[in-house]
This record gives sequence, structure tokens and C-alpha cells, in this order.
Amino acid sequence: MQNEIPLWTPSEEARRQAPMYAFMQACNERFGLSLSDFAGLHAWSIEDRESFWTAVWDFCGIKGNRGERALVDGDRMLDARFFPDAELNFAENLLTESGEGDALIFRGEDKVRDRWSWDRLTATVSRLQQAYRAIGIRKGDRIAAMMPNMPETIACMLAAASIGAIWSSCSPDFGEQGVLDRFGQIEPKLFIACSGYWYNGKLQEVSEKVAAITSRLNTPAVIVPYAGDAPSVAAAVPGSKTLDAFIAPFPAKAVEYVPLPFAHPLYILFSSGTTGIPKCIVHSAGGTLLQLVKEHRLHCGVRPGEKVFYFTTCGWMMWNWLVNGLAAGATLCLYDGSPFAPDGNVLFDYAQEEKFAIFGTSAKYIDAVRKSGITPISSHDLSSLRLMTSTGSPLSPEGFTFVYDGIKSDIQLASISGGTDIVSCFVLGNPLSPVWRGEIQGPGLGLAVDVWNEDGKPVREEKGELVCTRAFPSMPVMFWNDPDRVKYRAAYFERFDNVWCHGDFAEWTEHGGLIIHGRSDATLNPGGVRIGTAEIYNQVEQMPEVAEALCIGQDWEDDVRVVLFIRLASGVELTEGLAKAIRNRIRSGASPRHVPAKIIAVADIPRTKSGKIVELAVREVVHGRPVKNREALANPDALRLFDGLEELKS
Repeated sequence: MQNEIPLWTPSEEARRQAPMYAFMQACNERFGLSLSDFAGLHAWSIEDRESFWTAVWDFCGIKGNRGERALVDGDRMLDARFFPDAELNFAENLLTESGEGDALIFRGEDKVRDRWSWDRLTATVSRLQQAYRAIGIRKGDRIAAMMPNMPETIACMLAAASIGAIWSSCSPDFGEQGVLDRFGQIEPKLFIACSGYWYNGKLQEVSEKVAAITSRLNTPAVIVPYAGDAPSVAAAVPGSKTLDAFIAPFPAKAVEYVPLPFAHPLYILFSSGTTGIPKCIVHSAGGTLLQLVKEHRLHCGVRPGEKVFYFTTCGWMMWNWLVNGLAAGATLCLYDGSPFAPDGNVLFDYAQEEKFAIFGTSAKYIDAVRKSGITPISSHDLSSLRLMTSTGSPLSPEGFTFVYDGIKSDIQLASISGGTDIVSCFVLGNPLSPVWRGEIQGPGLGLAVDVWNEDGKPVREEKGELVCTRAFPSMPVMFWNDPDRVKYRAAYFERFDNVWCHGDFAEWTEHGGLIIHGRSDATLNPGGVRIGTAEIYNQVEQMPEVAEALCIGQDWEDDVRVVLFIRLASGVELTEGLAKAIRNRIRSGASPRHVPAKIIAVADIPRTKSGKIVELAVREVVHGRPVKNREALANPDALRLFDGLEELKS
């Protein structure tokens, strides 16, 4: 990898103006330290977690009673408790501002535009809070939503959090069974759904699906107007009301914020569910708030009034991440629908018009823009944009290069990685360090991230398992319906005792950064040598003939052989010459061990609702094993393309 010169280096002035720098100086003064760079700050943050997380609480102005104790049983990951004496309310910490300034800006493709002031948001939360209580919703009850990423969704969540109800959401493109597989486990007292939604310029109807879901959940519904006619949808769903009718009896007044313990449940998020019923991961109000305030304020440097955008749906944890930007006083820019409707410029038009400071998206989106030929650097004024973040899958070195050559040259690019399991990031960017091509800048503050080999020993010059060796606030408080924590232990602690094993295949870099090579349970093992699938994608997906790729290991003759599936660009055929070119590219760009034994063209690649390709599900199909939860996929029919392929029988 050609990493002799960083792609971006913060100026000394920019470093000193960063909130992370101010935090570091405040810690130096408060605790008698002499920290001067990110590496030193991170080392201290995991050596003295009590002082670090206390300092985050105070520096970021968390509203609530912190209590005296910062950490109890900190050496036992499953039993550690952060701020056990604290009381706070999550919603109170997000409704930070008042007045007519923008809190939320919304675009639904090119069909809908809306703006919500802080006063409008707070008033709507107040009315929803009263409406929830009027139907008997109390602390600990669940509210489930199948909603677009729109302002009403955030208001509904904040109203739930204000009274201690537990929020769970998915996007409206989920199928009926996919919704029930999730919400059926948590037995919500209220179901909130949109009247319809737009995708790729087309109106998507939901009334029959909503009626079926509410019937099987046996719960009332609130229909939020968006696409389609809300009164008509409500009329077709027994026991439902429109949002306007639901809150009509309740005038806005001051929001009542119920003080709750730090560990009180806030969100239920779900694993992807591509190999079984999704796991229900419960996150705490205090842990989520503190961890994400740290990421927004310190790692991303968010300041009040800045505009923060993330391209996400309500079925991806990046929605929960984005919403927390309100706690920093930011204006959130929301988008729902296809990022290419009406064309590939739509999000960059949005960024230019609203003057985004932060543009968050997925690695797949960046690659799609690169392949489309769009170059916003020459077509759009992105002068306000200072930070671009990428997640969902590893961002290739070529993706890094494209951001600087095709989007903006003077920008911090932060590849970030974590997930639903921790509703945040293990590794991400920071404003004090350079950006190197193909590398994540470093671990999150307060997170004892490391890379271990199969023997449970730290490694610096080889790939291994991404682990976290000490407890942190945003660990799940539990899995729903898992009273003995059997599922919880199996998910993270079976591999190494008292150490969180995240399931990513990673390596440290010489600069103190990290590279994620894909999910470790999807790594390939030909000849007993572990290979990350991302290393193959980084090569083959740079070829113009290949639109997308998916790679698995197929059990073959007492070993494992590498099989590469490719979705070809329009008008391209898989010839012997192209197959040879692909193998040569992989051999020279990765290694001979990465070269696939089989290359097979397919019409589609299956992916989750958040756009992640599903290697494990394809591997199961190829080996003749059932995939238990196809409803978790955005395009479940694509799996049929991999069943019984003749090319895999020899």
C-alpha cells in the first residue's frame, strides 16, 4: 500500500481548535497530566476509565445527576456498571436548544421537503408524550416503528425516551415477516407506521402490510402522513389513528423528563438475522448517550449549529448514531429514499444547498458514485464540508483516493467501524491525526481495542480478531428474552474469556491505525491460511467490468476453495479473458492465495436492508443448508441464484 504521504493532515491551527484538543487540555489541567497527542490521550483513556468517562460527562455537559461512582466491577466485562448512582433522561439531553433555528431538515427524494425548528420539535414531543401516557404507555413499555428517516420518527422516539419507554425501529421496506420477526419478540404496546413511502421515484403502498402486522402484534397503530393518504391507510387498519388525530387532544406544554438510571433501557436494536431470528440487543440510555456524545463532540468535532448528515434508514444503527447529534446542538439533515433518485447528484445537491459540515454514508455508496463517473469536486460547492465518514463495509484504498480526487481534496475522511452490538464505533476518525490511504485513523477513546491471534495473544504485524479487553459504557445491558445471558455470552465472550470478541478480521498499521478485512466468520481459509474477503473486493471491484462482488469459501476435497461471484456491469460478459484479468488483478494486488478457484457471474448479489452483502447466507445456500430468515434481506430472491449452481459441482 502506498502510504508514504498522508492524504490529509490537520494544520496546527485546526488541531488546536478541535474540541478534542480542548478536552485533552482540560484533562491535563484537571488530572495533572501532560497529554499532547491522540495516542497519549487514548492510552490514558483506557488506563483510567473512571477519570476519562467522568471528564466526558462534565466536558460535554450531560444533564443529570452523575453520582459519585463512575465504574463498579470494571474488571469484569459482563458485570461492569458505569455511573451506577446516576440519573438522567436521554430526551432531555437531545432537546438542547430552543427557538426558530433549524433542528431537523428533511428531504424525501425529490418529492418532499420539510424543516423543523427546535420549538416545533419540542412541541411535538410534548404532545406525543401526553398521547402515549393517555393510552397507558409507561416506563419500560416498548414502542415499535416502521418508519422512514423523517422528523416525525425522531419526535416519536424522543417522546418515548422522555417517559422511559423503549424504542425500536425498522424501515418501511421490511417485509411483513421481517417486521414480525423483530417486533414480535418485544411485544410493543404501540406500533407507528408511515402512510406510504417513496423509493426510486415510485410510491410504495403499505396499508395491507400495516394491517397484517398490527393484527398479529395485537397492538394499536399510529399512521404518520408521508406518501399516500394517511386517513385512508388509517381507515384500512383496524384500531389505528393518524398522527394528527392521535395528538389532537393535547396542546403543547413543557416536556416532562422522567429521571432514570444510567442503565435504563433506551433502544432495542436487532442483529441482521440472516442466519436465524434476529437477536434483540438492548442498549442503555446513559451508555448510548455518553458514548455517542463522545463520538460526535470529540471524534467528529461537532459544534452547535453545524449541519450533520448521514445517509441511513431507521433499520440501521447509524440512524441512532445520527439522532444523537442533537445533543451537540447540531442541525440534523435527514434523507429518505434512493440516493440515486432522481440521479446520482441528489445527495451532493443537498450538501451544497444546506452546507453540510459532516457527510456520512456507506463505502458502497462511495464506490457507486466513483463508478458512475460523477465528480462532485468539479460540479458542486462543498466548501462547508469538513468531514466525510464511511461505514457499513471496509472502504477500499481506491475509495479513499476517490474521495480526495473526486469529492473534496481538503477534507478529513473517517472510515469508521463498530455496529449494532455497541450502537457506536470501536474504531473511527479523530481530528488530531493524519488520514492514511486505506486506514481507519484509530480506536475510539475509552475503548481498549486490540487485535489478537487465535491463541489470544496481541499481534501487531499480522491479522487477527478485533477485540476489546475492557468494559465500556455502550455495551448492551442485555439481550431481550435472554434472562441468563446465554445468548449475550455466546455472541461476544465465547472466544476469549472476559474479552469482547467483535467478529471483525483486522490488523494494526504502522501509523497506529487499523484496517478491517471483513467479518471474521466470513474469512476464507484455503490451505489453513486466513484471508479477508475485503482484500479481494478491494481488487476486483476496481475493475470497470465488475459492478459488485461477493466471495465465499466452499468446502472442497478436505480443504476450502475460494469462490468469487460477480455482478457484471451493463453489457459485459464473463469471458475467459475477463476471468484471467480478474485473477491477475487479485494475484498482483493481493496475493496468489487470494486468487479464486471459481469465478461465476450472477445477476444479483443479496444484501441486507442496510446494504451489506451477506456472505454467510450465500455460503449456507452453496452448501445446501437452509437460510432461516430471508426476510432480513433487501432482495431475498437473489439467494436463489446461488442454489444448485453447476459450476460449483466440479
